[in-house]
Amino acid sequence: MMMNAQLIFHRFFLMTVVMFSLTTVSSHAAESAEDLNREATQALQSLLKSNSIAAEFSKIAKAVIVFPNIVKAGLVFGGSYGEGVLMKNGSVAGYYNSVGISWGLQAGAQSYGYVLFLMNDKAINYLEKSKGWEVGVGPSVVVMNEGVAKNVSTTTLKDDAYAFIFDMQGLMASISIEGTKISQIKR
Repeated sequence: MMMNAQLIFHRFFLMTVVMFSLTTVSSHAAESAEDLNREATQALQSLLKSNSIAAEFSKIAKAVIVFPNIVKAGLVFGGSYGEGVLMKNGSVAGYYNSVGISWGLQAGAQSYGYVLFLMNDKAINYLEKSKGWEVGVGPSVVVMNEGVAKNVSTTTLKDDAYAFIFDMQGLMASISIEGTKISQIKR
């Protein structure tokens, strides 16, 4: 009888977390393509002003995908969602979403943004032709933090893509884009 009560509680708890995550995700979509373009441009400009390494990467990247606002929430099971803009040569080339599902020791909610600098044609082609790019599968992605950034220069770049996470707000222990799926959307 105790096992049935625990099983019911776990199912109820899981359904509650899923419903919360879906509510958070669905209410977070940008209102229009123009709004998303403006938010992405502002986020990219802010990152480039505050991070000299990102500014250097922007000069040699073949394309940039900007997710200005990702929302992540979880309690054991979690989810994240945000929409972004692919820019090539300073122009909008497409729209994408970033979806992540996670589980483990986690509790809380936060928002953040990230920019993915696509350094070569291999990364761009994979993004455009795949049915969704799961970060960690396909072209190599390096998440730039202060430790990694100190040891990288634009002359030693060898990876396909570099991600910069910025504007973290909220209460959650850590942030990762590993396992995130980036898929093209219509706008």
